[in-house]
Amino acid sequence: MLDPSPAAELIEAFTNTVDLESGDDDVATPAELAAWLTDRNLAHTPPGLTQDEHQAFLTLRAGIREALDTDDPVDPQRLALAEEVLADVPLLVTLTTPGAPLVPALGGPPARTALARLAVAWAEVVLTGHVHRLKRCAEHTCGWVFWDSSKNHSRRWCSMRVCGNRTKSRRYATRQRDLAG
Repeated sequence: MLDPSPAAELIEAFTNTVDLESGDDDVATPAELAAWLTDRNLAHTPPGLTQDEHQAFLTLRAGIREALDTDDPVDPQRLALAEEVLADVPLLVTLTTPGAPLVPALGGPPARTALARLAVAWAEVVLTGHVHRLKRCAEHTCGWVFWDSSKNHSRRWCSMRVCGNRTKSRRYATRQRDLAG
């Protein structure tokens, strides 16, 4: 069983800052996002985020969530908006940093550096192929992002006991209704 890399754990944590089912959002305000970035060492001191910077993080989060493996159709608008955020991220390709040729360009505003660190983590997850183990729960009301630790990468739900059971129960009820009807 392959454990998630720190980059995969960061992407998973970032995308799960919102609970789609309950509507709870851990980074709903610029202050909450600043605290989250600081807690994860993406910013050394809590950055004073503008509304535009806050929105850029939320847009990136939605785009990453959209790009993760699921059976649902992909929303190209969400991906395009996230791509616009990434196009403005200050990254540096280096020959002298062993094992990390892509790093955030230093010296910019803390919010942009934090965005760059998330972009680097996403790039690492994609380049290592671990993106195929980060999945969005197939239960349409959930959407929680999880690490697929199954041997054949076939896990579909964040929890078989909750989301898998809901989906299978709905399918069973539909089949029974169709047979009776």
